[in-house]
Amino acid sequence: QVQLVESGGDLVQPGGSLRLSCAASGSIFSINTMRWYRQAPGKERELVAEITRGGVTRYADSVKGRFTISRDNAKNTVSLQMNNLKPEDTAVYYCNADVRLDSSRNEYRYWGQGTQVTVSS
Repeated sequence: QVQLVESGGDLVQPGGSLRLSCAASGSIFSINTMRWYRQAPGKERELVAEITRGGVTRYADSVKGRFTISRDNAKNTVSLQMNNLKPEDTAVYYCNADVRLDSSRNEYRYWGQGTQVTVSS
């Protein structure tokens, strides 16, 4: 089966940087769109960034100019470089991926376990 394993969450001071990574493993034929979501306490989960297999990206307005999503198709990984972090970026960050398991065009959405990012002095 398929799982996504995240890493990189940490406690960081305002203005600092973190890089989150998520690796997909298992019986994967290919991966289409990959995404990063976040959920702060008491708030709805929101889409932070996404990237297609061809490298086309989209960002939430709140992170434009500060965050960069990237992927390595050979390694089945997606990363989120976060710069100039603000306290309001504090949240659990989740990655997900639309995965094909064979040569059919059926896709399944998988989620990572979430990684905590805390921005505080």
